[in-house]
Amino acid sequence: MENSAATKTSENTQDNAEGHKALLSDIRAKWDKFSEQDVSSLKGKDDLVSKVSAKYDIKPDQAQRDVDAVLKGRKIGASA
Repeated sequence: MENSAATKTSENTQDNAEGHKALLSDIRAKWDKFSEQDVSSLKGKDDLVSKVSAKYDIKPDQAQRDVDAVLKGRKIGASA
């Protein structure tokens, strides 16, 4: 008999990895000044807001709105 809990965990891990990859792709599509390495080293939403603000010379509140629009509730970083 198959262990359905282990199978679901494996599927969820794969779905999370694919979702994270899609998120990083969305970030690169929106902010093309970021390299692949820049995006993969992001530590979280606040880190992205800070970097967007600095790299694109926009106010933090505008960067926050832009980041929120791209993330759509998704998480960045190790906890994603």
